Amino acid sequence: MNQVLETIKNRRSVRKFKKDQIKDSEIEAIIEAAIYAPTALNEQPWHFTVIQNKNLLDEINTVSKKTLAENPTSMKNLPESLINAMGNPKYNIIYEAPTLIIVSGNKNAHSAIVDCSAAIQNMLLAAESMNIGSIWLGLVRPYFTTENVKKLNIPEDFEPYYGIAFGYKLMETPKSAPERRKDVINYVK
Repeated sequence: MNQVLETIKNRRSVRKFKKDQIKDSEIEAIIEAAIYAPTALNEQPWHFTVIQNKNLLDEINTVSKKTLAENPTSMKNLPESLINAMGNPKYNIIYEAPTLIIVSGNKNAHSAIVDCSAAIQNMLLAAESMNIGSIWLGLVRPYFTTENVKKLNIPEDFEPYYGIAFGYKLMETPKSAPERRKDVINYVK
């Protein structure tokens, strides 16, 4: 099978990470893959904030969980089990990964959230190709208050969308992919 297709099919969300920090060269390679994602009008409307400070990672986890526990409707369609997990001190929304990259999009761009999502997918695939674990995180969004966005030095015209946790895998990647729906295609010839 083609190496790209194999990487796509093998990639899984990783929820257990080693404490060791990933190398700067690996982070740079992951971000380089991101900036080669396709974008509408070639706007490249993204900004990447790399967080490796343990205290800040803990703060993002704590603040996001507290906000979601107090106001579960602040995020649309969260399952009850996930809302309940916010009260569990052992549950960590970043899964104790040593690196979190926040992906932000330019508020004035044509389709920044779509473009940033393409960049995130490239990051996930690049990480998998280097045997680095990753997981796309939406639960960090409650942390993105105006004050915290300034604290993270995210440029003024940018809105943070998601976080992606990265680290060396502590768990074995499952061999088989979850069942994929087959009823999602129609052809018009």
